[in-house]
Amino acid sequence: MGDALVVGEALVDVVTRPDGTLTEHPGGSPANVALGLARLGRPTHLLTRLGDDDRGRLVREHLTRSGVHVVEGSVTAAPTSVARAVLDADGVATYTFDLQWSLPRVPLPPDPLVVHTGSLAAVLQPGAATVERIVLGARHHATVSYDPNLRPDLMGAPVAVRPQVEAMVAASDVVKLSEEDALWLAPGTRPEHLVEQWLGTGPALVVLTRGAAGATAVCRDGVVDVPSPAVEVADTVGAGDSFTAGLLDALWTAGLLGGDRREDLTAIGCQRLREAVEHAARVAAVTVSRPGADPPRREEVA
Repeated sequence: MGDALVVGEALVDVVTRPDGTLTEHPGGSPANVALGLARLGRPTHLLTRLGDDDRGRLVREHLTRSGVHVVEGSVTAAPTSVARAVLDADGVATYTFDLQWSLPRVPLPPDPLVVHTGSLAAVLQPGAATVERIVLGARHHATVSYDPNLRPDLMGAPVAVRPQVEAMVAASDVVKLSEEDALWLAPGTRPEHLVEQWLGTGPALVVLTRGAAGATAVCRDGVVDVPSPAVEVADTVGAGDSFTAGLLDALWTAGLLGGDRREDLTAIGCQRLREAVEHAARVAAVTVSRPGADPPRREEVA
């Protein structure tokens, strides 16, 4: 079956709701992807950076309770990072961060089937250099998955960030990009054109998500559009991460993950891609129907 290795930030989301109430719960885009994969029954390891403090223990317990294996060495003496999310009346979150990002050099799980990274982990130094080394080193045996999940407050101007993002895109097999991120990263370029450009740089498939408006996915065989399931939205926290976990889960079921399946993944075809994106959309729909980054287990998606 193989394992998944997720590399990236885990933190605590401090959420301010429209009525002014505050809640704290575990978060971080890559950590949410790891959580989503583990709840779908996939053996998942997370290499991250957490503090040896109350918030760090909260995050570790949350992850391990759902089956995520936190890689030994991920806990440090520094404080656990915090993301402050303010929700508007529609449940859409705006984030600010108190975060430091570096990674220890520790033994990693051998030969994972898929390696996923994204968001701050792939951009912020000094940790981003370690992430790049891990990803490039894994390509011969693993599918590489990437979600830019951009955070403008910490990443700087688009002109500075875009080369880093597109270098990671070129090294990846599966890329998920939100429409919001596309508009920020490449102003003046239609998001559909951007993902088509990215497909030509190396990935087997690129998926553009538009929230309630659905998703557009491109592969060598063509383009597919998939609507979002109709649900009552509690909030959008963790929606994109759940989508990514669902997408990888579907490709896993189809037997398309692993370095030795790269040619098959590249030749996925529109029908199989549509089925994978539909599954990802169902996983994300369950998440947005309840508060916080709370991805579903397999039986809930069924």
